[in-house]
Amino acid sequence: MTSYTPQLIGALALFAFASSITPGPNNAMLMASGANYGFVRTLPHLAGVVLGFALLLLSVGFGLGGVFAAVPLAQTVLKGLGVAYLVWLAWKIATAGGMGEGTAPRRPFTFLQAAGFQWVNPKAWTMAVGVAAAYVPQQGGAADMLLAGLVVFLISIPSAAVWAGSGVALRRLLERPGALRIFNWTMAALLVASLTPIFIEMVQAATGAGKAA
Repeated sequence: MTSYTPQLIGALALFAFASSITPGPNNAMLMASGANYGFVRTLPHLAGVVLGFALLLLSVGFGLGGVFAAVPLAQTVLKGLGVAYLVWLAWKIATAGGMGEGTAPRRPFTFLQAAGFQWVNPKAWTMAVGVAAAYVPQQGGAADMLLAGLVVFLISIPSAAVWAGSGVALRRLLERPGALRIFNWTMAALLVASLTPIFIEMVQAATGAGKAA
């Protein structure tokens, strides 16, 4: 039995849509993958994003968030690893060859890679904590958390598909290697730019720790 009201479900759905459709690491990478590999080859990446985030959300809701509240250093380390990994991914996107270039096989993210990436994705953590803290009834139980995960999962599928499809729609414009290279550098720059709030937060935390010492 769930404690959700229609109004709260509507608010959760709106938050999930706004969070999943706006630019972020996942969406930038899905768009780049759609442009470079096509929609079908991007489907495992897309599935890994939506299922991986649903698992992350449920983990936070069922107690992992409390672990980070008790051990803030663990969350800081995870954010640092996430930032470093995203910068590396941005470099890989920026330096990807044009369509058909190179002799090595060009592969998009696999399902497991995309699902695992959610655990070091700062935006995914922010969204998961936001859902668990603000949109799950405090008096509810496991059924409420599972319903929240289902709502977010269903909304994130079309949102992710829009970004991957947008990349596919640009493929004809990017057939020339030079055009694709510019696109990849642009997406890499947007991926790094999406980390700006995390950089600011980490700098502020380090400055605060230095003053406290």
